[in-house]
Amino acid sequence: MVRKDGKRSGIQRRYLKYTAALLGLALLLSSLGVGLSVRDRLTRSIIDKYEFMTERMGLALENMFRRTDETTAECILYDDVQQSLRTQGLEDVRHIALSKYFAYIDLDHVADYCYVDNKGNVYSRSYSDVSYEDVEESGFERYLGEEYSRTKWFWTKDTLFGTGNDALFIGRYVRSLEYAHEPGMLFFKMEDGFLREITGISPELEDEAAVGIVDGEGQVCLSLAPGSFREGESVPEDIGEMVGADARAGDGEGTSGMLLSGERVKGGVLSAYRDASSGLTVFSFVPDRVLNQGIIPVFLVLAGIYLLVTAAAFVISIYFSKRFTKPIRTIREAMAGFDGTNFERTIELHTNTELDEIGNSYNEMLQNIRRLLDEIKAQEKELRTTELNMLISQMNPHFLYNTLDTIYMLARIKKEETTMRMIQALSKYLRLSLSKGSEIVTVEDELENVRSYIEIQQIRNQDLFTCEIDCRVDAAGTYVLKLILQPLVENAVKYGFQDIFEGGRIVITVEEKEGDLYLSVSNNGSPMDPAMAEKINGMNDLPVAELKDCFPDKRHGYGVMNILMRLRLKYGDRAAFYCESGDEGTVCTIRIPGGDIQEKEEEQRDG
Repeated sequence: MVRKDGKRSGIQRRYLKYTAALLGLALLLSSLGVGLSVRDRLTRSIIDKYEFMTERMGLALENMFRRTDETTAECILYDDVQQSLRTQGLEDVRHIALSKYFAYIDLDHVADYCYVDNKGNVYSRSYSDVSYEDVEESGFERYLGEEYSRTKWFWTKDTLFGTGNDALFIGRYVRSLEYAHEPGMLFFKMEDGFLREITGISPELEDEAAVGIVDGEGQVCLSLAPGSFREGESVPEDIGEMVGADARAGDGEGTSGMLLSGERVKGGVLSAYRDASSGLTVFSFVPDRVLNQGIIPVFLVLAGIYLLVTAAAFVISIYFSKRFTKPIRTIREAMAGFDGTNFERTIELHTNTELDEIGNSYNEMLQNIRRLLDEIKAQEKELRTTELNMLISQMNPHFLYNTLDTIYMLARIKKEETTMRMIQALSKYLRLSLSKGSEIVTVEDELENVRSYIEIQQIRNQDLFTCEIDCRVDAAGTYVLKLILQPLVENAVKYGFQDIFEGGRIVITVEEKEGDLYLSVSNNGSPMDPAMAEKINGMNDLPVAELKDCFPDKRHGYGVMNILMRLRLKYGDRAAFYCESGDEGTVCTIRIPGGDIQEKEEEQRDG
């Protein structure tokens, strides 16, 4: 969502960022998976294609060798050839005819030929001028081996016909069919077109791949690279060594077949087929460019698809991010625009998601804030009224003390002992109650204040009750909230002794247990209603704001509520007030946490 300042919201930016990262990762992984799978399949298909074509060349090589073998066999069976092996040899005319015979054999691409009978006579072209010494010096006889009569192909320098160029030769021993004579030797020198005829069996192969022939020694007899080869593309220089090594490793009878099937080498893929009969191996080398040219269109199509997917995903992400972030923006603007006074700016969301709950919670929060502010205003108003009353009550308290002293002197002059005692007790009570405005007093002062109040009540209710104070702590060094015992004594006199006329007894106990201060007031009058005691005890668990609602008429329980509220405001939930009623009367107990009963008076007053 775009904000008013033109920037996208933080949530939308993160959403788009995470979506883009996830989409990029998915596209990357899918492109790698699809790309590798497609590449492997296409590469395998292309390699299989060239393997098949290489195998076709190998089969063509086998057929060519078979043709040469049949042709040389026909030459051996020729009558003049057999006659030349006999003891008397051939006449001159037949010698010339036999020399011309080899020029017309059924074999193409014969560049030159030479037949030597067992008597050292040489039969060759008239212009070749080959002698028996030339045949011996050429060393071609070693290529024929020790076999009885078998066609042999070999690649070597032309030392027989004197050209000195490398060429393919076909040789064979020529033996007599009737007599056991020394054999003659027949050699054919083949033109380059002879091997080209083998490699040309798959013209489509020559358009894209380099083809060639290697002999058993690793010599490259023929290597043809298509014109489509680019700069830097070439047949590996050690291809003869590689193919020759594999050919020698597979040497032996009946081992014709594929030596290399799509072998990965530097710059491309190499396939080779060996013909065991001829000892030659045909190979094809397919450069990486040819392998990859079928993959590039596929990758282009994939790239186009991924671009479309990315664009669509980006547009959809922006659209949905706006939809998702719009309610969040509404909530943010509502919260940011809330000035603390306008509580009518609620929000309405209908997304059927958790955001609706957030919106409803925000609306409820506004109403709660409004209610709290109203309560705070009411409390502040009440507090100002209380403070005003306190200020009024504290105006010139010495005037009240002086007036009471004057009345005390008049009563003393007239010897009114009871009046004197009451005025003196009231004066002490007022002085201790005001305590110069301090909320905290010592236990000693609090007990003195209670004694003054009890003395006044005993004057008013003569012989109604007696009082006993049992203080088991350091009264001068222990501090409590003031005026918390007097309301309890007042309730004991007012409600506990309402049904008796004498024999009442009040016991005030101050003691420390487990680090906490306990102040209790017990009486032997009429016991408190159990329902009222249970209600008072339950007030300890209520919040301070709800204590006022416990006694709405303020005619019953107001003193107890006042004590509990002041305890909770001062000491928090650590303070407690509870009552117990039984057959022998009522006991009211105040518990003050131990950490607050030994504080210095100055600190308490400052607090």
